[in-house]
Amino acid sequence: MRITSTSCICPVLVCLCFVQRCYGAAHHGSIKVTRNQTKHIEGETEVHHRPKRGWVWNQFFVLEEHMGPDPQYVGKLHSNSDKGDGSVKYILTGEGAGTIFIIDDTTGDIHSTKSLDREQKTHYVLHAQAIDRRTNKPLEPESEFIIKVQDINDNAPKFTDGPYIVTVPEMSEMGTSVLQVTATDADDPTYGNSARVVYSILQGQPYFSVDPKTGVIRTALHNMDREAREHYSVVIQAKDMAGQVGGLSGSTTVNITLTDVNDNPPRFPQKHYQLYVPESAQVGSAVGKIKANDADTGSNADMKYTIINGDGAGVFSISTDKETREGILSLKKPLNYEKKKSYTLNIEGANTHLDFRFSHLGPFKDVTMLKVIVGDVDEPPLFTMPSYVMEVYENAKIGTPVGTVTAHDPDATNSLVRYFIDHNTEEDRYFTIDASTGTIKTAKIFDREETPWYNITVAASEIDNPELVSHVPVGVRILDVNDNPPELARDYDVVVCENSKPGQVIQTITATDKDNSASGARFHFSLDEGLSLNPNFTLRNNEDNTASILTRRRRYSRTTQDIYYLPVLISDGGVPPLSSSSTLTIRVCACERDGRVRTCHAEAFLSSAGLSTGALIAILLCIVILLAIVVLFITLRRSKKEPLIISEEDVRENVVTYDDEGGGEEDTEAFDITALRNPSAAEELKYRRDVRPEVKPLSRHHPSSSLDSIDVQEFLNQRLAEADLDPSVPPYDSLQTYAYEGHRSEAGSISSLDSATTHSDQDYNYLGDWGPEFKKLAELYGEIEPERTT
Repeated sequence: MRITSTSCICPVLVCLCFVQRCYGAAHHGSIKVTRNQTKHIEGETEVHHRPKRGWVWNQFFVLEEHMGPDPQYVGKLHSNSDKGDGSVKYILTGEGAGTIFIIDDTTGDIHSTKSLDREQKTHYVLHAQAIDRRTNKPLEPESEFIIKVQDINDNAPKFTDGPYIVTVPEMSEMGTSVLQVTATDADDPTYGNSARVVYSILQGQPYFSVDPKTGVIRTALHNMDREAREHYSVVIQAKDMAGQVGGLSGSTTVNITLTDVNDNPPRFPQKHYQLYVPESAQVGSAVGKIKANDADTGSNADMKYTIINGDGAGVFSISTDKETREGILSLKKPLNYEKKKSYTLNIEGANTHLDFRFSHLGPFKDVTMLKVIVGDVDEPPLFTMPSYVMEVYENAKIGTPVGTVTAHDPDATNSLVRYFIDHNTEEDRYFTIDASTGTIKTAKIFDREETPWYNITVAASEIDNPELVSHVPVGVRILDVNDNPPELARDYDVVVCENSKPGQVIQTITATDKDNSASGARFHFSLDEGLSLNPNFTLRNNEDNTASILTRRRRYSRTTQDIYYLPVLISDGGVPPLSSSSTLTIRVCACERDGRVRTCHAEAFLSSAGLSTGALIAILLCIVILLAIVVLFITLRRSKKEPLIISEEDVRENVVTYDDEGGGEEDTEAFDITALRNPSAAEELKYRRDVRPEVKPLSRHHPSSSLDSIDVQEFLNQRLAEADLDPSVPPYDSLQTYAYEGHRSEAGSISSLDSATTHSDQDYNYLGDWGPEFKKLAELYGEIEPERTT
């Protein structure tokens, strides 16, 4: 089958169509097709042959944008099996078949019914088939071919990124690259010159140029000055068909701005300036402005102002305002019209960011002269000192001079000055001032210990112009006078241990003085010389403003005396010296061997035995009951006239019980309390039971009656406590009596009974070394000095 294309659309393409047809007939347009299978004869065996390719792919062309009234002829399909009798039917399938492309099923002619756009779709893939019209069997295998849309120049170049905005530094070299622009053409770049673009400049000459092939825009002049012209609008054209006549074109705008470089030095508009400044201007305030002009912008116009010389360089200073780039002139020192009426300053303004490429344009700085005229102003009085410090002694009389302030009129008129104190605070009312001389005096009597310092404000004004007032601070220090005696630094709690040794330091005391002790006060401590020598304690002055309290005896007893009083005399080193007397209270306490205080209360003896106040009351009640029973027994025996004399051998322990409410026949012998006493303390005599026996005193120092009763009471208290705490005793009332096991043992008795009626010179200090089991015994026998000392 042959495929041919025979349509020519316009006379311009006659030659092209001729080439196409010839080429199609020779190479593309016709395909020799041979049969690839035999017909089947009924009854004969089917013979298979190797299929032979009869269709060779071909490519058709169709022009885009066809505007003719008739469908555009594309090509022709023809099978070798077609004998021209109409028995062959051609079928076309694929992209656009039946809609865009139609085929004559008898002749095989293909036409395009619509105008095609190559920019939308470049080619179409279709399938051709030839069948037998009678049997509908394919005569040829189905084959694929392509209809390609042929391009025409129907799209102009376009700048998709325009318009452009770009900058280039001023004073750039000629040919400096600014920007590259690119135009795109939708036509086929592989066919003809439809998409071949050439660039040209329509507007912007002679400042800029464009490369026709690459679209690179460059500067076309030397040293383009931003200060002369800053903005440029350049129009660039892109034309296809390689710029030939008939080609399509498009354009874009490029806005080019010259950026600034530091190619202009600063310049002062004038070489001489004059500035008026009143002498009342405050130090640190701005008094004037000056500015040098610079045609550059941004950091290229930044500058620094400096006072390079002149007689006012030490009085004025200049700084730069970053926003306005002005030089701000400030005052460093106060002006005085009476001393200097004008100043001359040389001020330099220089760029801070230099570009050495343009150093040949001259120095990037300029100098001008500024003359400052000082204006005369009526000024307030001026004190000779910025502040005053004065002193006065405490207790000084009212009207005592403290000091003098002095002020004068700084103006040429030299007006008289009047002084006064601003009574703004309470402290200002404690002083007065002479309005003419400025002498300050006291208005009250001061106490340094109450207020050591006063701050007042003194004002001075001109008599001719009272509104002009100056103020000065005055500090008054109150000097110290020795008018306070020394005292103890605090209330001391002095403790002495019962087992103290002579010469032992029990307390170190210090003193304080309300008077000024900045120079190092010296205190002297001593005992009151008006009293007799203290036998118990003494005082040692340590010569360092402290004193030590020392013991003078070996042992102290709480039972004998638990508090001592020690008067101490303290004197200072002032002029005149003052002294005071204080009394220290010293308590006697029981201490451990290492000096730690164990207890300082006298009732600790009873507490150590385990007796509380309630137990003590119970013991006393028991004693009263026992005494009442004894009296009752004696009365009963008298009424029965029983023998009143009992031999010594009859002294024994008796337990009397009662089964009824009253007495009975068993109430024959009363309880004899003398059995509780030490038998050695009784006489070798018989006692009458109806008469209280009188025992001669055995002690050499105290009556035995009082000590006997104390010993018995303590003994009974201990035994009663043991009975109350013993869980093995019967749960009913019972009476227990105790006697001594032996008589006149060689070791002696250690019982507390009768211990108060005897006196021994033996030293029992060794009992404290026996351990905690003998601690109570050491306390009882450690009190061997019963004398009470005041």
